[in-house]
Amino acid sequence: MIHKTDNDRWALPGGGHEPGESIGDTVVREVKEETGYDVEVETITGTYTNPHHVMAYDDGEVRQQFSIAFRARLVGGDKRTSSESDVVEWLTRAQIEALNLHPSMRLRLDHALQDTGRPFIG
Repeated sequence: MIHKTDNDRWALPGGGHEPGESIGDTVVREVKEETGYDVEVETITGTYTNPHHVMAYDDGEVRQQFSIAFRARLVGGDKRTSSESDVVEWLTRAQIEALNLHPSMRLRLDHALQDTGRPFIG
């Protein structure tokens, strides 16, 4: 988990998909950038959309956001913070329950921790 510097909340590492990347490469890069850790993607835990979460940009572009959540395992690296995170921590389920999380992040974690064997689609 990372503690975000922009909103004072805890979150999973994440970010945007770059041109030319596979989605797995995006996960590996974003985790490395925000935590210092090297991970290997194991599976998708869910896909998330909200028809009411629409972004309007200064250039006139309007789009609905979506996210894909993954489970990954640690394979190396060293813990470090970034410009987006001031704390990086491995936490237990009990510790995660007590965190100040955005409701959408709480939903992603709850689904992943249920570990039903199939991804959430919603």
